[in-house]
Amino acid sequence: MDISNISHADRSEVLVQALPYIQQYHNKTVVIKYGGNAMINKDLQDAVMTDIVLLRSVGVNVVLVHGGGPEISEMLKKIGKESRFVDGLRYTDEETVDVVQMVLAGKVNKRLVQLLESHGGKAIGICGLDGGLIKAKKYDKADIGFVGDITDIDTTIIEGIIDQNYIPVVSTVGGGENNEVFNINADIAAAKISASLGAEKLLLMTDVRGLLEDKDNEQTLIPIVHVSDVPALKSQGIISGGMIPKIDCCVEAVRRGVKRTHIIDGRIPHSILIEMLSDAGVGTMFL
Repeated sequence: MDISNISHADRSEVLVQALPYIQQYHNKTVVIKYGGNAMINKDLQDAVMTDIVLLRSVGVNVVLVHGGGPEISEMLKKIGKESRFVDGLRYTDEETVDVVQMVLAGKVNKRLVQLLESHGGKAIGICGLDGGLIKAKKYDKADIGFVGDITDIDTTIIEGIIDQNYIPVVSTVGGGENNEVFNINADIAAAKISASLGAEKLLLMTDVRGLLEDKDNEQTLIPIVHVSDVPALKSQGIISGGMIPKIDCCVEAVRRGVKRTHIIDGRIPHSILIEMLSDAGVGTMFL
């Protein structure tokens, strides 16, 4: 980004505006769920890594929780297996769950660790199987194979990584009581992890501006939503479709003690820093 045309006064204003937020979040925990276009587009990916490393450098404990749907679909295609979805969830048979574990806990997770390290950070990649982080049972609302509902979160391993000044990078596969491996929705996992950590914030990165009053008009962004207003917004049809599960995650996290949750537009470069360290903010905040 070319900043040569920005005045010294504007540059200093940006830094001064960031100071109280840096002080507010120092030694606090922020959980970022990373996905969507920001995970695929290289420039956006670099911006996200830079944001995370900067936050950690000023004393914010960042936990990065990630998905990897496109990479899973690509690998399934390579082995000649078609991706199937039921009610928005990936049908995960025994062969598919092996691919999910390999891609999420392996390729994607370690690639993100490598990217953070290349941007000057220190990161350790783990999955929900490590240290009993994510315990799960079979999803029971439909027969979609090895898709799991979370039954318990144990964040001991995450806290240990943070104590050593590393950034935990978490892939969302979970373990069952009979040693099954389950594919876990990353938004739900991020919400439950943030609540278990007593996080200051949960940020869900998406490919939309946030909650819109008119879903076809990005100028109708609703910047703040009180969780008590969510049922009415659903009945009015303002919260609908794919936004319902994301907002349900935000609501659950707030009700379980997370101070603020946000749906932010990952298509905007440095949207994490804009949300965290400026007066303007970006996206929709739930409180």
